[in-house]
Amino acid sequence: MNAPRRPLAEHHRQLGALGDQVQWLWKALPPHDRLLIGLAHASRAVLAASLGYFGALALGLDQGYWAAITAISVSQSSYADVRNSSRDQFLGALIGGLIGMAVATLGPGHYLDYVLAVMIGMLLCSVLNLGAAGRLSGTTTTIIMLVPHHGSFMQFALFRLGEVALGAAAALLVSVSFDALARRLFGTPSAT
Repeated sequence: MNAPRRPLAEHHRQLGALGDQVQWLWKALPPHDRLLIGLAHASRAVLAASLGYFGALALGLDQGYWAAITAISVSQSSYADVRNSSRDQFLGALIGGLIGMAVATLGPGHYLDYVLAVMIGMLLCSVLNLGAAGRLSGTTTTIIMLVPHHGSFMQFALFRLGEVALGAAAALLVSVSFDALARRLFGTPSAT
């Protein structure tokens, strides 16, 4: 027997209330604890960004800053959160990149083509229930279609996708390392 579906507005209200409670709990932490949590999060992000950036340069990708940006954007406080964020980032980049490339190959770049490509990518992610990947799809389409580039369009798009994948992988590697270190030093359970 199927349970009755709650209206979407009810889900949004509950999520908003949960977000308010999390924010209250964060503010209730002593400043010293918030500082230590912030330091750990910033360290994860900077290490992942550095690993992604220098990894991209070592592979001959001359715009390694895209890997660093991705690593920072997916860095979270636990491996599970990084894994989910990385998955969304990669799928969003893949969908946005493919749609951006497909639309761009149809003819000269018009702004309305760009708008259509962003809309298609975000709608596709929504229909496929890919969560935050829609936002990231729009971002990737924007990069693919609006950022000036040299060389072939296909090479540009594939390099950006590679740099995004490198950044996400770097964030995952750093997160796994931090979680293992925390378990060893503090005996904390894994958040996977």
